[in-house]
Amino acid sequence: MKHALIIIVMLFSILSMSNDSFSQDPWKITATQIDRSNYYGITVANGMIGIVSSPEPFKVKEVVLAGAYDLYGRGRVSNFLRSFNLLNMNLDVDGRRVDAASITNFKQELDMQHAAFTSSFDYGDKATISYTYYSLRQLPFTVLMDVNITAKKDLTITGSSVMEAPDALKDVQNYYNEIDRPHVVLSLLTSSAKSPTGKLMLCASNTFLFAEPHGQEPRVIHEMWDNNMHLMKFSKNIKAGEQYRYSIAGSSITSAHHDDPLNEAERLTIFARLEGRDRLLKFHQQAWDSLWKSDIVIDGDAQAQQDVHSMLYHLYSFVREGTANSPSPMGLSGLGYNGHVFWDAELWMYPALLVLHPELARSMVEYRFQRLDAAKRNAFANGFKGAMYPWESAESGVEETPVWALSGPFEHHITADVAIAAWNYYAVTQDKQWLHEKGYPILSATADFWASRVERNGAGHYDIKNVVAADEWAENVDNNAFTNAAAKANLQYATQAAGILGITPNPEWMTVANNIPILKLDNGVTQEHATYKGEGIKQADVNLLAYPLKEITDVKQIRKDLEYYETRIPNEGTPAMTQAVFTLLYARLGDGSKAYQWFKDAYVPNLNPPFRVIAETKGGTNPYFATGAGGILQAVLMGFGGLEITPKGIIQIRSSLPANWNKLTITGVGVGKKTYNREGK
Repeated sequence: MKHALIIIVMLFSILSMSNDSFSQDPWKITATQIDRSNYYGITVANGMIGIVSSPEPFKVKEVVLAGAYDLYGRGRVSNFLRSFNLLNMNLDVDGRRVDAASITNFKQELDMQHAAFTSSFDYGDKATISYTYYSLRQLPFTVLMDVNITAKKDLTITGSSVMEAPDALKDVQNYYNEIDRPHVVLSLLTSSAKSPTGKLMLCASNTFLFAEPHGQEPRVIHEMWDNNMHLMKFSKNIKAGEQYRYSIAGSSITSAHHDDPLNEAERLTIFARLEGRDRLLKFHQQAWDSLWKSDIVIDGDAQAQQDVHSMLYHLYSFVREGTANSPSPMGLSGLGYNGHVFWDAELWMYPALLVLHPELARSMVEYRFQRLDAAKRNAFANGFKGAMYPWESAESGVEETPVWALSGPFEHHITADVAIAAWNYYAVTQDKQWLHEKGYPILSATADFWASRVERNGAGHYDIKNVVAADEWAENVDNNAFTNAAAKANLQYATQAAGILGITPNPEWMTVANNIPILKLDNGVTQEHATYKGEGIKQADVNLLAYPLKEITDVKQIRKDLEYYETRIPNEGTPAMTQAVFTLLYARLGDGSKAYQWFKDAYVPNLNPPFRVIAETKGGTNPYFATGAGGILQAVLMGFGGLEITPKGIIQIRSSLPANWNKLTITGVGVGKKTYNREGK
């Protein structure tokens, strides 16, 4: 009955999407039947600034900046802030506004290879119009929009750039400046505002980029509408058959990123203007070409190839090298989960990024390292030693879980998840200097936490009591399987790291690790926690002991646990990561067919139109769920592909492909940028 329900849900999800969203192009997702009432935007981002698409012409749904938080709204905790919407525009043709009701042949397309989102349409019998926007990869705070108009008749256009402040901001200030230089006129539309508490200043600025030579550009006019909105505009006559292009370059930055965000926003916009459209696009495309040197290529399943590219595209879009930022479950696709950082980052998104782009993954570990002192204060406040990382973290690194959620005070496995991520960064990169300066301080402090967290009740019974399990339906339980095994791994890795660095480890670490119990049911199945009796579970817990923890290595035990717990997952209301773990484990057990069933079940019922964006749960409507994407990518890389992170680096172990996959190729792996192949049967 359960499998029948899965099939029904999958079919419903498939039928609910427009046919064109099933384009088999490996790099482009195209929608030609856009239903504004059933539309879930897709994100263009560069790891710092995220732009979410809209079904309305010349509009974007929202602009989100990584690292910008303030206290407002739900839960009395820090929340992500919407930035100024610096890409919203108006276009008038012969005095009439272009809107959704006045256009035909509306098409939207995401080019994942070069992170470009294009909308195109016909405006009556007068013009064919398209616009493409980019969150420029080489410039973290800068975006670009290109507009192309092909006139079918003689016509006059008026293009406007509209700067509007989101509702939550206050003390909005609007500015307009014209800077005249011998070879260029710069028209700067700029706004600033304070965050809800006044803690941050948010600023944005943009300018037109015209194709005409200096002295022949259209005249730009500024209009102030109200305190929260102003615009700049120009007009142009276009002859029938002519094509006209103009662009907008803009920057958005806050005082969380720069001490002088107002002037910096204008400086960055001026820089983009003087770089020019062609150079901006050249360097943006080169940056994405470099990212895609690390790729996953599936031969034999075109739709899976497109979907996997979409997942990888989103993870690449949500993380940026050289920062100390870590993605929330929804990345830069909106304000979901308040933009907070959970175990979703370390356990689910991080491993795929680590094996393909260690430099991206390093930013995520740097986020935790810079908040190590806050984790130490958190441990002290809770009566423990060492460092205790918060379940929900934002800018400061203090606990940000709303008080009504018990995961804040009790979901302690997050501390081990952070430590394991730090160890795995060393394992992949073999960077001893990093291990000494940053990895070992995390590993040793978190190991000290677990040595103080356990309750010593005799040999073999160093219990970890009163926790929220990885299966979050199990609240305030004792000896949770995942928590205990993750704590053991943390203690073991800290000891190994000390040995590598020539440091004498705390002998208590291994004493504690060797006495933390992993419980079993009477039937020999690993028991999820001390009072677990076979009830339904929210998500994978015990099965994580086989991967990624490697606590359970016996194949018979892995299969026994897998066959038991896969029947304990409800078909609805559970997050997408669990099926990804089942996929991975079955692939490693050599059952490619069953692995493929779970692979499809992990995300197809979660897709939303028109771009196949992933929601957290089956039938959910809160995309983009980067956590689920990270889990599924691990299923492909470490499951079907057999990649394995070891203390000596990345190796490839045995695994099986689905019957319809001819070959799996993984390029650009690890610091050596190696290629791994897995042939089908």
